[in-house]
Amino acid sequence: MPLTSRNTTTLRTRAARPKAHRPLRTALLASASCVCLIAASAPAPAAPLGVGDRLFPHLGNPGYDVLAYDLAFAYRGNNSEPLPSVTTIDAWVTDRLEQINLDYSHGTVRSVEVNGVPAEFRSAGEDLVVTPAKRLVPGSRMRITVGHHSDPTPGKGVESGWVRTKDGLAMANQIDAAHRVFPSNDHPSDKAMFTIRVTAPDGYTAVANGLPLGTARRAGTTTWTYRTEHPMATELTQVSIGRSSVPHRSGPAGLPVRDVVPTKDRKKLEPWLRKTPQQIAWMERKVGSYPFETYGLLVADARTGFELETQTLSLFERELFTRPDFPKWYVESIMVHELAHQWFGNSVTPRSWSDLWLNEGHATWYEALYAEETAGKPLKTRMREAYQASDAWRAAGGPPAAPKGPEPGQKISIFRPNVYDGSALVLYALRQEIGRPAFERLERTWANIHRDRTVTTADFEDLASASAGRDLSGFFKAWLYGNKTPSMPGHPDWRSVAPAKERARLKR
Repeated sequence: MPLTSRNTTTLRTRAARPKAHRPLRTALLASASCVCLIAASAPAPAAPLGVGDRLFPHLGNPGYDVLAYDLAFAYRGNNSEPLPSVTTIDAWVTDRLEQINLDYSHGTVRSVEVNGVPAEFRSAGEDLVVTPAKRLVPGSRMRITVGHHSDPTPGKGVESGWVRTKDGLAMANQIDAAHRVFPSNDHPSDKAMFTIRVTAPDGYTAVANGLPLGTARRAGTTTWTYRTEHPMATELTQVSIGRSSVPHRSGPAGLPVRDVVPTKDRKKLEPWLRKTPQQIAWMERKVGSYPFETYGLLVADARTGFELETQTLSLFERELFTRPDFPKWYVESIMVHELAHQWFGNSVTPRSWSDLWLNEGHATWYEALYAEETAGKPLKTRMREAYQASDAWRAAGGPPAAPKGPEPGQKISIFRPNVYDGSALVLYALRQEIGRPAFERLERTWANIHRDRTVTTADFEDLASASAGRDLSGFFKAWLYGNKTPSMPGHPDWRSVAPAKERARLKR
């Protein structure tokens, strides 16, 4: 997720950017009672839980492992109107459960069933607390079906995970906004398969993660169904609803590439869209075969301030491709940044948000490497500039693998320079330390052996040491956890500017 720079003078150092469920109507009418999670609710019988993430302790929930989500949304043609929705969750029970906590807020819950039996439910903070008719035992399967409304409008002090575009909706769920769209175990440590169904009036096109399973037309509406072939974190879910065109092309080895663009802009955007297959080929030469079943760009006519690597369908602002003051090399490098995330972050997913540097550092690395190889923008120059600012970035945002928490009410504020160029700088130092052949072998091995898995920083350290044939724990302790930037291997003359001087420079 690089933040989109609006100042072309700072482009190089920008801070960056399961079975079918019950019919929708039946499930929504199954209970006359409801819990409104937009406003404050009645006192809850239980507190919100969490998996103990250092930065976001209330995200995720213990006691179960989600296997699959089935999401159904009904869009009525008004992107300010809540969408009648049904979320079905299939999961393994891992602990004895008398109550089940789901992450969900900013919507109205109408009914909950557990294994086909109506269940009691209440809200607690940003959790939906479900009490099944029978307690659940470890090793059993459970199916939770929630009838709810998914609200695309922002609430007091919170943003929905929906992005309202000029002609419909898209999703941007990073970091924790997925549970403002659908009930879930909203933490990247619990990846699952997804089936997504969207019903919209004729004239609209719906596209979601994965491959299409088909459409069904009825009474002036079309239902579009998509399914992933690989597990996915909730924050990477994508649904696009709009008056869109979906151009198709082939990538390497016949990979299906499909883009989603406003129909009015299809011709204007085509020169950018046709670059994707060669960009995929470039990444495959670096780190191995593309890890998913399809890829493409979703170009949204909306102002988000960022681009986002939603799995198999990356989200981009229309403005990135239409502003004449954005250099061609810059736009292409941002395209590669989001593409690189399909390997680093989406396929190989961090187990905790403190491991974010593994995502953004790698995506920034390949963004910069692509700019060097295709546009003559030297990687060394960018890394030297990053080194100069590194101490200031660490002071402001913490070391790359121990980032400071978000600013109050601004969860995406953890996306600071220390996890972008500051983390790419760690990879540059590692390449300097172990040599290019060992580094390139490490990158390919990392992306291959951890495909579809979650990982930790310690996993990367161990593999790097194995690739180098020596213990690198001291190197990583200094570079990933130190408050001061270590000396750059091979460049003892590089200096980092004192934080106060760097802050003064950035204010000018």
